[in-house]
Amino acid sequence: PGAGQRTWERFNRLPYPGDKAFLYDTFPDGFMWSVGTAAYQVEGAFDRDGKGPSIWDTFTRGGSRVAMGDVGSDSYHNIHGDIRALRQLGITHYRFSVSWPRIFPNGSRSSYNEMGAGYYRNLIQKLKEIRVEPVITLYHWDLPDHLQHHLGGWANPVLVDLFRDYADFCFQTFGSSVKYWITIDNPFMVAWHGYGTGMVAPGIRNDSDLPFKVGHNLLKAHASAWHLYDEKYRRVQGGRVSMALGSHWIMPSKTRRENLHACQRSLNFVLGWFARPLFVDGGYPSCMRSLLGPRLPAFSPREAAFVNGTADFFALSHGPSVSFQLSNDSLKFGQREELDLRMLLYWVRAEYDNPPIFIVESGWFVSGDTGTEDPKHMYYLKRFIMETLKIKYDNVQVIGYTAWSLLDGFEWHREYGIRRGLFYVDFTSPDMKREPKTSAIFYEKLIEKNGFPLLPENEQASGVFPCGFVWGVATDSIEVETTASQFADPNVYIWNMSGNGELTRLEEPGTARTRQVRHCADYASIRHQVAQVLRVHVSHFHFSLNWSSLVPTGNVSEANVTLLAYYACFTSELQKAGVTPVVSLWHYTGKHSSLPAPLELKRGWQSNDTVQAFANYARLCYRHLGAHVKLWITLNEPNGKELSYEVGHNLLRAHGLAWNVYNREFRKAQGGKVSLTLHMDWVEPAYSFTRKDVIPASRVLDFRVGWFAEPIFGSGDYPVGMRQWLRQRNSLDLFSYHLPAFSREDERLIRGSYDFFALSHFMTSMVSGAVEDKYLYESALEVHYMFDITWLMSSSRRSPVVPWGLRKALSWVSARYPSVPIYIMANGVDEDPARFQDNLRVYYFHNYINEALKYLLDGVNLQGYFAYALSDQRDPGFGMYGYLQDESVVKPSLTLYRSIIERNGFPAPTAAPQLCPRPAERCPGCRLLARRPVVGFLSLVGSALLVTIGLIVYFTSKRQN
Repeated sequence: PGAGQRTWERFNRLPYPGDKAFLYDTFPDGFMWSVGTAAYQVEGAFDRDGKGPSIWDTFTRGGSRVAMGDVGSDSYHNIHGDIRALRQLGITHYRFSVSWPRIFPNGSRSSYNEMGAGYYRNLIQKLKEIRVEPVITLYHWDLPDHLQHHLGGWANPVLVDLFRDYADFCFQTFGSSVKYWITIDNPFMVAWHGYGTGMVAPGIRNDSDLPFKVGHNLLKAHASAWHLYDEKYRRVQGGRVSMALGSHWIMPSKTRRENLHACQRSLNFVLGWFARPLFVDGGYPSCMRSLLGPRLPAFSPREAAFVNGTADFFALSHGPSVSFQLSNDSLKFGQREELDLRMLLYWVRAEYDNPPIFIVESGWFVSGDTGTEDPKHMYYLKRFIMETLKIKYDNVQVIGYTAWSLLDGFEWHREYGIRRGLFYVDFTSPDMKREPKTSAIFYEKLIEKNGFPLLPENEQASGVFPCGFVWGVATDSIEVETTASQFADPNVYIWNMSGNGELTRLEEPGTARTRQVRHCADYASIRHQVAQVLRVHVSHFHFSLNWSSLVPTGNVSEANVTLLAYYACFTSELQKAGVTPVVSLWHYTGKHSSLPAPLELKRGWQSNDTVQAFANYARLCYRHLGAHVKLWITLNEPNGKELSYEVGHNLLRAHGLAWNVYNREFRKAQGGKVSLTLHMDWVEPAYSFTRKDVIPASRVLDFRVGWFAEPIFGSGDYPVGMRQWLRQRNSLDLFSYHLPAFSREDERLIRGSYDFFALSHFMTSMVSGAVEDKYLYESALEVHYMFDITWLMSSSRRSPVVPWGLRKALSWVSARYPSVPIYIMANGVDEDPARFQDNLRVYYFHNYINEALKYLLDGVNLQGYFAYALSDQRDPGFGMYGYLQDESVVKPSLTLYRSIIERNGFPAPTAAPQLCPRPAERCPGCRLLARRPVVGFLSLVGSALLVTIGLIVYFTSKRQN
């Protein structure tokens, strides 16, 4: 006991993010795949064929309750429908509960009801016919109301013997066909919420000691039934018996040791309350004894020995009915609850000496108005099963998994407000029609594959990129310095070498002797930034100009010539160092348009004046920077969701004008290439195995990417699907969904105005037609956005890390616009800038670049890749350089990216070295200085000394002559 407390520290030490990544693997042979139901939730027929009332029949008719489980899913009259559903899933086991009042209406054997017993005999026989093994729960919360009304229910110790008698009948009647028995489901819920908070039947509250008395009796009743089976039935029937224990998972709110103690205490008060007596020593956890004192009943030594060891396996329930959503925070002890089945499984292993664990309930829920599309439920199932699969890492014995539940039904205190079934039940139809949900299709395929086998497309690729592949790094902007800092002091000084070595400023009356700035390298900011770029070993560097600063008035005749000269210096120094500048003329930044203020005041991009001004601005940049810049981006990520269609239309015209200016006036002399960069996060259908969500996903891509891509790279008009959708949406004439029309002149201007397709890609999202969260629903496109909760997420922006999304984005572009050269102009992930060990970014770059390499398999004309971003100073959270007290720090992601560049990809260990011709070094000293600043500095000092000594010798000899 207490060993489970090491769980939090163990998982904190595991490598991040690799340990959190999705695991592709399969379960051991013989793993039990199960699905479950509870009698009161699905059977219905509450008063048919001799069944007596249960505490839930009474509870739902009292107080403020408005719905009842009288009919539920009507499984009592629809065995054939349930069997058909089970057969479709392909499960090996089916967990269902026997209704105590259906067999013994008043709770005792004297009231035996043959028709009730016959229902379960028939169900078991049908299960055997489809080769599904029954897992029977004797008590799933539906106590005969007679026992509650006349005896006080589980608060009365007499129920121990009554339950034993009921169990004896079930073992005797059904036991020859049953190998797994659950005596009582989730005793914590029964005791704490049935007899404590009153949230579930029988709804008793206001006696703070009563839950512990009830829990005491539940343990005795279970132990009595277990011993009965062990002594009377086990040898013949060969089954196994346990008690289903439910638990949450809890995480420390702080990393202090006292918080770990509080987490341990929380689990002991919920799970340990029942698990320790069964699996350790027959006694309650010490923290419960110390905090509750005499309020907690005690087992005598004989009773403790009787209870201890009465579980043949650990039956674990995990899901929303188990969590603290029903209670206040009293049992969290100041910590936070989380969903983490893997850590819970490991805690059970550590705390209870590695018992075999059968997960007898696991799953989540969707809202009550959800139909057959239940994406949230499906992806929670995927997460829980993947976490279970990681038992291979943790050495936990899990023997089976039970998805909850087979059918929609009455959901206890939530009534019909949520649905948890794999099969949708139409509660309004006469025969309670059942239809498989997408979660059922998912679970069926998962069982068929016995897990998540590694598919070829998931494997890491080996190979190298072609010679000449462009490796770059991107930043939104560069540091600008308008005054050369190295020689900012214009005065002339004399160095007193023979005396005290001081510098003396030379002052001549009436004369100003100054030193003029003559070299771009005089700017310390340029030298520093170029040195940072060179350290990455990239061939290209992408940054954006600031239009509003370069041309503050919008009129190019009034351009900021000082800033323009700085940009010219920066690009020329990059070129001298062997790095090709890639320059964006304008970067869309959402609310901050970065337009010159006078243009912004004149309706910004809604005005044709801005379009013309942009063309003039482009011409200015081409003229002054084009000698050094060979790749131009006119508009960087203009396809923002907040833009109106009128603004988008003018942006396309501005791009077309700027491209044509270069094409007519500068291309021949400068030999560069021009295009625009489109933001292209991938959009995946929530259900990739059906056609239903492919259409909304395609619609989103048309509106996000095709909006700008199709007029330039395709037909010269907006996507057909985009026009059709907006025409349909405009039927009421109440929405501004009108797409502008292209004139012939516009089409000639825009269509074909590209030299390559540049995209920026950061993340992947999913879309579904099912609406679960209204905040994530986009009514204009009628799509619901969501994420697969098994995906890794970045820390601050909560961006999902989905490497294969990049490959799909590249394939989409290639399929739409074949043979067009493609550049990934920005790709990166945010991470806390205070974390210099940016392990998530290392994982991100490795896997995204590896997915980019797979373009060789897909026939994509990929020409280059740019990592985003260079430093946290300009792009906070995305940088490969961090900053500590104004000193730059090289992060591991930079080292990783540099090694990929040096190997030109991911060569196989046995592959012959790739032989690529090396470009001539344009500035050998630049790279030396960038890589070895100390050596460079000493070389400069040495050169200065040699020159000085030479001058001294010269003047000395001259004086002597």
